[in-house]
Amino acid sequence: MYVVDTDPTGRTAGQYARAAVERLRLRTLVTLGVLAVASAVLGRTLGLHSLLFLASEIALLVCMFVISRYVLPLVERRDRGATGEEQVGGILDQMADLGWSVIHDASLGRGNVDHILIGPPGIFTIETKSHPGPVRVARVHGETLRQAQAQRSAIERVTGLEVEPLVVFSRAWVDRPMARRKGVRVVPARMLLRYLGKLQAQLSQEQIDRAQQLVAQALLEHHAHARESGARRHPRRPRRLPLVRGRGGR
Repeated sequence: MYVVDTDPTGRTAGQYARAAVERLRLRTLVTLGVLAVASAVLGRTLGLHSLLFLASEIALLVCMFVISRYVLPLVERRDRGATGEEQVGGILDQMADLGWSVIHDASLGRGNVDHILIGPPGIFTIETKSHPGPVRVARVHGETLRQAQAQRSAIERVTGLEVEPLVVFSRAWVDRPMARRKGVRVVPARMLLRYLGKLQAQLSQEQIDRAQQLVAQALLEHHAHARESGARRHPRRPRRLPLVRGRGGR
């Protein structure tokens, strides 16, 4: 049994994507609420025949159209993506029971890596896609491949070891499962455990431990840097000390 290290920052599968979905939903609701309240106030204050009230009603209708046409489909896509990452994360957590190191939603400063796996067969980065339709490996989008390649390069710089990038489709049927395109292996989620389970050991225990330590250190350093940057952008106001009166006065 191998020692299991997880992300020291404590992130869960799909955490960044899920947070982005919730932020977008909240902003949409707030925007609609503000416009609706403003319109009601103008109607009550200036009358229903006021030009300002009519303009606010038109603005509300336009906003509702934009939200239904553009924002809601975007929320749906992002929600589907977050669900896909959570689904694949649940599958990968089964590898942790076998001694693999499973890290979710890893941020190293140049975008997020959905999942990182470190185990006897090697190091793997996983980019999750949630397209519902059939996928032909020969037609996987070039941007998806470049993203997977960039993730591999980032982890290779950290560990100094070769990394295999995977693109995992959480729902789609793949015409050539396990096939590679431009160095990126394309895997349907339902076959992921089977693929990983058949791989032969390539790394020594010393290499595994070292890779885990280096990745954990890189994650912690980026996490600390992000917090420092946020603190500089939003400095806290110094707390005022309570007024202490002299003994002779009140």
